Amino acid sequence: MGLDKKIVLASGNKGKVREFVKMFTDLGLDIVPQTELGVGDVPETGTTFVENAIIKARYASQITGMPAIADDSGIEVDYLNGVPGIYSARYSTLNDSKDYGTGSIDENNNLKLLDALKDVDDDALRSARYQCILVYMRHAADPT
Repeated sequence: MGLDKKIVLASGNKGKVREFVKMFTDLGLDIVPQTELGVGDVPETGTTFVENAIIKARYASQITGMPAIADDSGIEVDYLNGVPGIYSARYSTLNDSKDYGTGSIDENNNLKLLDALKDVDDDALRSARYQCILVYMRHAADPT
């Protein structure tokens, strides 16, 4: 069984929409952002990238009745036991009274991460990875 030709992207992020359209157009797939279908964001209540991607894809599929694609991604720093992880996009706003500047949220997230690693002199301890999980949900009841 092949993929449906029209798939809802569980995101309204313009940059992400552009990336997904570019990736999937050559496969003959029509990627439609959830915002074009009246679908809002769903709270990401999962504890892992996989859980959050499933939550987003299932919600978009449930509301639209269409198959859905969703992703969840972030940075995991080994010295920080995987932090910021699923909180990467809003890391600088979590549990911290320190002001990380008036830059963009991405700049502030980077500043907080560098601040957390400021006393780590050994570059080997600063190892990290970028995780990106992509989920395709054929329908809202698709098993996980």
